[in-house]
Parts: sequence; structure tokens; C-alpha cells
Amino acid sequence: MSRNTNRKKKWFWLAGVLVLALTAAACGKSNDGASESAASGKTQTLDELLPAAQKEGQVVSVGMPDTWANWKDTWNQLNSKYQVKHTDTDMSSAEEIAKFDAEKNKPTADIGDVGIAFGPLAVQKGVTQPYKTQYWDEVPDWAKDKDGNWMVAYTGSISFFCNKDLVQECPKSWADLENAGGKYKVSVGDVLKAAQAQHAVLAAALAHGGDEGNIQPGIDYFKGLAEKDVISKVDVSPANIQKGEIAVALLWDFNALGYRDQFGKDKYEVNIPSEGSVISGYATIINKWAPHPNAAKLARAYIFSDEGQINLAKGYARPIRTSVKLPADVEAKLIPQDQYKNAKPIKDFKVWENTVKGLSAKWQEEVQVKIK
Repeated sequence: MSRNTNRKKKWFWLAGVLVLALTAAACGKSNDGASESAASGKTQTLDELLPAAQKEGQVVSVGMPDTWANWKDTWNQLNSKYQVKHTDTDMSSAEEIAKFDAEKNKPTADIGDVGIAFGPLAVQKGVTQPYKTQYWDEVPDWAKDKDGNWMVAYTGSISFFCNKDLVQECPKSWADLENAGGKYKVSVGDVLKAAQAQHAVLAAALAHGGDEGNIQPGIDYFKGLAEKDVISKVDVSPANIQKGEIAVALLWDFNALGYRDQFGKDKYEVNIPSEGSVISGYATIINKWAPHPNAAKLARAYIFSDEGQINLAKGYARPIRTSVKLPADVEAKLIPQDQYKNAKPIKDFKVWENTVKGLSAKWQEEVQVKIK
């Protein structure tokens, strides 16, 4: 899952960046009659959308480049199967929403892919139009807007990334890290700046009875690791992984799986901590003023179809639809589903945003001062 350095798809990074209003603002009608069925609650299937989408002939996306989550296969299949061409401009979640709003009088983009924290913001800004797809009931309530203005298609969770050349027995639980007896160190990342590291603290908190409003159990856990000299100061980076300077790291599972396959599948092991972790996702939003609204809906419908979900899994993303049967070679790329049984979503992003504001100080005062 390579991504431009200025790219929003640092995966879920930004739950704490914006103050999110979770109550939905009313969405207006689309720029043509294509949205009337969605607004009235009727869900069109992919086949029902096809004639109008083919007439439009193209879909223009933002923040959905070929190299991220294997979007390439989805776009190629939309073209080969349905004769709908595609173009994309890579940008951040915040930039996508701003673009929809700024171009309302002369829209160019149809659909975007944003971190789940930005879904409610897009609704609040009034830049989306609803469309639920025929797979609506298979998407968990936490992963969708009640009216279909945004829907999470794929998820990620904080995992343990382990170098088997440096660690005799790779950790499968938070307790394993505590009880390793200092045989190896764990790289957490920059909790002061990096959302991945901040979510690692949240994951530990969730596993020890906390939540997005009570991060203290996670702080206490890492404080204990620091006192045992188990936390590494080495930055979690591909270069340091390649150099063999990372024994265990806390990473989003899709990042960890990508590194594993890039640097040596037999050398690295990836596990979801058994006591609990945090799960988050990315959601499609359809532009309220989309110039190709039927093609945009067709794209969302295909993304949530079995074929679309399998495409995402090929790019190390965990499909939101657990009923999809993945081919054996694709399933082998991912962590077994049963490891996610204690992974929990953030319930209130506004609460988490407020927690993140105080996280840096807590980490510095209670954990960082003890790291040797």
C-alpha cells in the first residue's frame, strides 16, 4: 500500500485532527434526477444503475489511486466489465471534502475515499449524497451513516509486527510483551505526532478496560513497559526494518502485512493482540454535485460486491463484509479473521479528538521520561 507522502491515507490518522460533529446535516438533492431514488430510500442494484452509468461513461475519483488498497483492479474491472472509464487525483481526506464544496457550481469529482472520522464531517459540510447499495445490511452500524452518505468498505487494526530473526517467540498478546523479560524491545513510534502510535496507545487502553475517553489504562501499560526497559527509541520506518533494527513494532495491520511481504514473508510475523485492539476504516463519499452520479453509485456498488471486496483484500485491506469468501491465495495475505474478535471501533470521534489533545502531555510526563 504505497502512498504519496502528502496523502491522507495514512489510514485513520486523523480522527483527532478535526472536531467532528456526529449529527448529520441534511443533504440536498443531486444535480439531476439520478439521486431521487436514493433520497426516497430506494436502493438501486448494480444492474439497475448500469444503463445510466454507461451512458455517463466515466467516473472521476479523488483519493483513490491505483496503488492504494488495490484500487487498480476495481477501476480496471469497471472499465472492462461495464465500459466505465476512470481517472483519479490523489489527495487527503480533508482536501477531498474541500474540493467537493469549492467546486459545487462547477463540479469535476464524483466519488472519494476518506478516513472514517471524516465521514460525519462531510455530511456536516453538506457535500454528500446518499446511496446505500444492496449490501447495506452487511455493513456494521458503526461503519456507515444511517442515510448512506458514507460507508466503510475496508478496515485496519493495530497489530504486532515481529522480526523472527530477532525474537524467538513473537508476541500474540499485550501480556506477551510484558512478560518477555527484556529479551527484545518494542517500537511504538512517535506518540507526540504520529496517529498510528496514538492509536497504538488507544489499542492498549481498549485491551485493558479503557476507551477513547479513558486512555489511562494504555498509558499505564506503556509506563510499565518503559520501567522494564522494553520500549525502543528506534523509529518505526521501512529503512530501520530493513536494517534489522526493529524487533517488534506496533503498526496498522495493512502496513505490517505490506512490510512483511516486501521485506521477507518468512522473516516476519504479524498478529493482532488477543486481549484487544482498535479497528478503524475508510469510507466512500459520493459528491452531492457529482457530474457522473450514476457511475459514482455504480463504483460504490462494485466496491461492496464480492469482487470489489476481494480486490481490497488483495491490497491488504480487511473487507468490511465478513460474508465474502476470499480466494485461498488472497486469504493467505491477511491475518486470520478470528484474531480480530476483540478489536473494537472508536464509538465517539469527538471524544477521541479531545483525548488526543492531552495524550502528548500524558505520554511525556508518565512514559517518555522512563524510556531508557
